[in-house]
Amino acid sequence: MSTEQQQTLDAILRQSAFPVGSTVDEQRLQLGKLTSAQPLPPEITLTSRTLGGVPVAEITVDGVEPRHVVLYFHGGVYVLGDAAGAAGLASQVGRRTAAKAYSVDYRLAPEHPYPAAVDDALAAYEALLQEGVAPSDIVLAGESAGGGLVVATLVNARDHGLPLPAAAYVMSPYSDLTLAGASIDTKGPADPLLSRELLEPRITDYTAGQDPSLPLISPVFADLTGLPPLLIQVGSHEVLLDDAVRLAQQAAAADVSVTLEVTPGVPHVFQAYGFLLDEATDALDRAGEFLRARLHA
Repeated sequence: MSTEQQQTLDAILRQSAFPVGSTVDEQRLQLGKLTSAQPLPPEITLTSRTLGGVPVAEITVDGVEPRHVVLYFHGGVYVLGDAAGAAGLASQVGRRTAAKAYSVDYRLAPEHPYPAAVDDALAAYEALLQEGVAPSDIVLAGESAGGGLVVATLVNARDHGLPLPAAAYVMSPYSDLTLAGASIDTKGPADPLLSRELLEPRITDYTAGQDPSLPLISPVFADLTGLPPLLIQVGSHEVLLDDAVRLAQQAAAADVSVTLEVTPGVPHVFQAYGFLLDEATDALDRAGEFLRARLHA
């Protein structure tokens, strides 16, 4: 909301950004230090369990009605991150949606390249259905690679004949691993976190020789027909801006009810910085309203 907030966050993120040329192990170590420094609030409870054989962190918020479920996919360009590390943002979505959240620990590349993450995501969703949770009581959400995985999971579930959830919410979706969007270069100077040089090696880790334009790798190229209502949020200061814009265009062309929100002056997954950025809290509030309206429709 204030230029000062945006500039302060930009400076913090530039100091903590991954160095170009750093390895997966180095990036995992750095991310682990960052996430461990942000403890969860006391009203949030994490419980380890599995869904369809896939490890998940079950996230409950004191006072929240557990009938509704947010199935959440973390970011990390398919090689970094974990369910617990994403629990803070997942719990924010759950709190505003009045739902319990499951943060999915899908397998990571390069140890487990595509389609491991896609398979795990579908298995977790199918397990919720098999446990008797109505699809109308489920929403999917995720950030960055997790946002791309949300859309891939919807396409995959549709193609497997499964009933689809009530809605989906994606933050700064990483939806084109061919890096064909113009913003991958034009927004480079403005983006404090990501760049073509940082993303390219991690794409090879995940695709492992597969075509990066495959629809379940890069859902911007998928047929999105029949998907549930979709909310896409992205910042104008990120190289993945065009991933979000083109994904919204693809959804609209397929007659999907889609809402695209571009917030000016903010970085990749800006919703994670509510402690500093007013736009983060506002965006999550809007997402909660969007999801609650679909769950209770």
